[in-house]
Amino acid sequence: MSLTVKVYSDYVCPYCILAEGQLEEAAAETGVEVEHLPYELRPYPTPTLRPEDAYMTNDWRDKVFPLAKLLNIPIVKPPFSPQPYTHFAFEGYQYAKEHGKAKEYNSRMYRAFFLESKDIGDIDVLTELAEELGLDPVGYREALETRAYKEAHQEALRHAVEEAKITGAPFFIIGSTVLRGMVFKHQFVETIRKELLLAQTSR
Repeated sequence: MSLTVKVYSDYVCPYCILAEGQLEEAAAETGVEVEHLPYELRPYPTPTLRPEDAYMTNDWRDKVFPLAKLLNIPIVKPPFSPQPYTHFAFEGYQYAKEHGKAKEYNSRMYRAFFLESKDIGDIDVLTELAEELGLDPVGYREALETRAYKEAHQEALRHAVEEAKITGAPFFIIGSTVLRGMVFKHQFVETIRKELLLAQTSR
């Protein structure tokens, strides 16, 4: 019985990178597939967050850093003020998906932003990261500069908001179950096994 975990996330969401490894371990243990889908928390022209503001300061001190320490992830509070928009990175994701590098691309965006403090709103930076993954840098850059995947990305956002009714990130849909925010491996495994059993008994 097959099951796909749908993950709606944004590359500038710290809880997305924190939950990523937990889901990967759970998926490996249970044999399910994982599908990454875009969701921009603050699409242009909505103002993005500033690391010096009280919201980010308090959230990182009270939640993000303690969780990262627990999971042994050397996360760094991104220094960019304001934080970059992610539409170029997501349009690049559409390119990467078309060229068979979707999973690697997602992980690289998270590591670049949260572990290496790279500006993933900058086309030069994104092109370097894409080349690291073996993607054609010329083709990738051209795709971003010409906005070749803008329509595909906008359609993905429309699906997330209008059809899937996504209201935040990370957001996980596992069969008939919805999980929001930070989720740990054991929670993923429990939910996946429950949904696999439901699917089997309903046949």
